[in-house]
Amino acid sequence: MASRRKARELALQMLFQWEQGGHSPEHVITTFLHTQTTDPEVESFARTLFEGTVAEVEALDRRVSEQAEHWRLERMAAVDRNLLRVALYELLHHQETPPAVVINEALEIARRFSGRDSVEFVNGVLDGIRKTLPAPNPTP
Repeated sequence: MASRRKARELALQMLFQWEQGGHSPEHVITTFLHTQTTDPEVESFARTLFEGTVAEVEALDRRVSEQAEHWRLERMAAVDRNLLRVALYELLHHQETPPAVVINEALEIARRFSGRDSVEFVNGVLDGIRKTLPAPNPTP
């Protein structure tokens, strides 16, 4: 769904602004998200992803670091690092979205916002993490 992708893109942009600018999440939401003309559902999902990722950034970073052998977080491109964070947050906390969809969306966003080699890197890290996640519970 295009609106979900837009929300993911907005969340990535807010994470980038939060990290690079050193601003509080509230400041980023006020100065960035509230200036966007978006559907309320898109804004809500973007905000959920952004705030959840910020709240769990240390735990997310540990998981990314464990999977990205020979890559320190600070050496990763800022866009890639933040894309990995938000996609991992969604994988862990929005299990209504299939992991393959979350990863595919992250790859499409990497194609748009990052460098040429980023798609393979993001795919490798996220797919490696996906393989460590418990299988989803089937719905009756």
